[in-house]
Amino acid sequence: MEKKVRKRRCTTKLSSKNQVTLPVAALRAARVEPGDEFRVEVDGEGRLLLIRQTDPLDEVIGAFPGLSAAADLEGERDAWQQ
Repeated sequence: MEKKVRKRRCTTKLSSKNQVTLPVAALRAARVEPGDEFRVEVDGEGRLLLIRQTDPLDEVIGAFPGLSAAADLEGERDAWQQ
């Protein structure tokens, strides 16, 4: 049996400082957390999309066992700065 997803109408208001408070129910449903960064896209007049930014490296970190131990990233950075 499929789990039904209830769409809940949440409203907010744009402040004079161009700030918006997002409803907690919407944040939970989108599985976003404090500290997440977003890209803002315009999807027509009066429609904005918030898209969570992810670091591409986060997706592959840990995917190759032993790689991080073999790479001396600090040493490489120091070499480039000299």
